[in-house]
Amino acid sequence: MTLARRVVESPPSVRWHLARLKNPVYRRTFRQFGAGTVIVRPHILRGVDRISLGAGCAIHDRAWLQAEGERGDLVIGDGSYLGHDVHLHAIDPVRIGAGCVLADGVFVATSDHERADRSAVRGTGPVTVGDRVFIGQRAVVLGGVTIGEGATVGAGAVVTHDVPAGATVAGVPARVVGGSS
Repeated sequence: MTLARRVVESPPSVRWHLARLKNPVYRRTFRQFGAGTVIVRPHILRGVDRISLGAGCAIHDRAWLQAEGERGDLVIGDGSYLGHDVHLHAIDPVRIGAGCVLADGVFVATSDHERADRSAVRGTGPVTVGDRVFIGQRAVVLGGVTIGEGATVGAGAVVTHDVPAGATVAGVPARVVGGSS
């Protein structure tokens, strides 16, 4: 067995197993908390009554999940993976499809600060991420964006416009650099 295969197939950590003990509490507090979903040592969980997590999701250390305002629903589809330090902030709706991978440090927000009063926050439009999307490490997805099914967002990209299904985008601002593979 190769080293890469052993890393991918390594057994869950003690923290993973301990996190599973919190699932009964999460099931009572989240809008939806799917079977087999695990949240390991989150940084912030706010507005959990507006957050829906599908079945079999893996949400790793220091995740920040926040849903607020009248429209700020946060929905994550079945089997999606959120790496360490992922930050999802929904003032307008954020929908992450099934089977998505958000690598470490991904930031998705549907909010911005007002220009006249920097302490005031406003929505910037919904974010919709299709099924089986990969968003690379430290990428940023801003409000008002749709990322099509099967798309890939490169590490460090800043997504300010819609991404077609199956496309690969990279850069600041993100631009299409390839099609589906």
